[in-house]
Amino acid sequence: MKTNLVNLVLGLAFTAGTVSCQSQKNNLVFEHQGDTVTIVHIAHSAKYLLLPIQEGSKEGQVKLETGSPADTEMDIRLAIDSVEYYVPFALTQDEGGATVTIRNVAADALCWDSIKVSDTFDTTNRDKFRPLYHHTPLYGWMNDANGLVYKDGEYHLYFQHNPYGSMWGNMHWGHSVSKDLVHWEHLDPAIARDTLGHIFSGSAIVDKNNSAGYGENTIIAFYTSHRNVPGGQSQVQSMAYSTDNGRTYTKYEQNPVLTPFDGLQNFRDPKVFWYEPEQKWIMIVSADKNMRFYSSANLKQWEYMSEFGEGFGPQPNQFECPDFIQLPVDGDRSKMKWVMIVNINPGFVYGGSGTMYFVGDFDGHRFVCDTKPEVVKWLDWGKDHYATVCFSNTDSRIIAVPWMSNWQYANYTPIQQFRSANALPRELSLYTGEDKQLYLSAAPVKETENLRKDSKKLDDFTVNGEKRFETLFENNDGAFELELQLTSAGKEAGFELLNSLGEKVRIYLDAAEGRVVMDRAESGIVDFGKKVKPHDLDTEESYARYKEVTVNYKNDFALGTWAPINTAKGHKVQVFVDNGSVELFVDGGRIAMTNLVFPNEPYNSLRFYSEGGEMKISDFTIYKLGL
Repeated sequence: MKTNLVNLVLGLAFTAGTVSCQSQKNNLVFEHQGDTVTIVHIAHSAKYLLLPIQEGSKEGQVKLETGSPADTEMDIRLAIDSVEYYVPFALTQDEGGATVTIRNVAADALCWDSIKVSDTFDTTNRDKFRPLYHHTPLYGWMNDANGLVYKDGEYHLYFQHNPYGSMWGNMHWGHSVSKDLVHWEHLDPAIARDTLGHIFSGSAIVDKNNSAGYGENTIIAFYTSHRNVPGGQSQVQSMAYSTDNGRTYTKYEQNPVLTPFDGLQNFRDPKVFWYEPEQKWIMIVSADKNMRFYSSANLKQWEYMSEFGEGFGPQPNQFECPDFIQLPVDGDRSKMKWVMIVNINPGFVYGGSGTMYFVGDFDGHRFVCDTKPEVVKWLDWGKDHYATVCFSNTDSRIIAVPWMSNWQYANYTPIQQFRSANALPRELSLYTGEDKQLYLSAAPVKETENLRKDSKKLDDFTVNGEKRFETLFENNDGAFELELQLTSAGKEAGFELLNSLGEKVRIYLDAAEGRVVMDRAESGIVDFGKKVKPHDLDTEESYARYKEVTVNYKNDFALGTWAPINTAKGHKVQVFVDNGSVELFVDGGRIAMTNLVFPNEPYNSLRFYSEGGEMKISDFTIYKLGL
């Protein structure tokens, strides 16, 4: 009966003269209507159409035809002459089969011989650089963390996700949950791209007082609906609600809930929070090189209040992914300050994207910064720390999660099954620096101690020259933590993470410049992504830094990063090494530095060195990490 149905469809198509070519394979019938449209008929019900991907190909448009106005095309890089991997395209569970329309893929492309139907999709890891204890998607692309919210013992981590390839596109909200911030359970995407556009970044709250009318303690998500329009783009704020503890969402039938009053095209990433003194909800939205504040009583109608940011921070920059948090000063809850987290791209001191912040006061309507516009405070000094946002509903704990990459090369890292990971969750606090200004510290959450599976406590030692530890752990798979106290009287003193191939990451104190440095120029695979010359860098400052740590002409990945530090003092140092990353924390997170690395084999030895003076190492423990 199904075969007859397919033959009937083909007969009608030939009669109409629309089909130039047809083929059949494994319950699939392809109608090639010229070289621009192909209709795929799936004769038997299956869960997935497995689509072959080639990342260098142009995007075709793929749509499941259900007859609903909500049917949405997905942009997918189908294989033209080489299959690199497969992605699952979900089908309706209909005994009569399914129909998929594919546009802008040539009739002679390899994909037509490679498409499969299946009720399963294998997510077993096949990528050598997948982290062992950092959060990643099972497959596909990931960037910004979204909608971080804690409820009923679960941390919900939503994220910008392309389930149809490991490059940016088709923005959905992917979804993972955890009870301890280190062990993550992968769930189905929670909010899918729709006819309003891509589902861009945003936030989620627990509506404890039923402000929106969907029930007490409903999780409500706010996100940017993005689509291209003639002459530019449209970005508006939308809302969805979940009544099953964040697993699935229903989109508000009158979306969008907020549009820019001046037609601004860069208007995105809503962060919503409750402002207790005035019993109202507040939304902060990225508005080009600015942040705008809105208020609401019911989470559906929003009133403009004020804006902040024009001319603040390094120039040029694009404000993105805001967060707005209140913290005690030096732990004293009688002294509270507001902190605006601003992710910018470009404008980071080492090029590309980075996370800065402003400290000040907020009266429920307007934010006033404590420092002048030219003062820049970085939350992390590494190249791979961006789109940092915080969990809501965690009471006094402020827990941030960054995306661990940089827009300069994020699409080109030497990974294919998935792309991108989140850096370790960090607990934020506000402290007074030696210059009497207020700064954020970002310490790895205490829950990371649950990753420790084995340890080696080493005796204190001094170095005036070098000292090596040849094997950290037998059968090392690349995941370990170093915790130590380092005091140096030398010009340059620190250590190298090494493997047997000579690949290394150097972490050291530079007394002459008063800085702590992480150099990944020889860390492994570094030659990928866009090539740059010094004059291509964002600012004179980044050019000067680039010249000091690279050789005339390298790519924008192979770069050392550093932060200012008082080298005359001793410092507590924590280093988290995973398969694909190194994260440095100094003095409980007063300095944080996050960088990707791609060694061809795991680092498994250490070389301590000191030049021009003695270095003391104490309280030194090495932990083997794992889930």
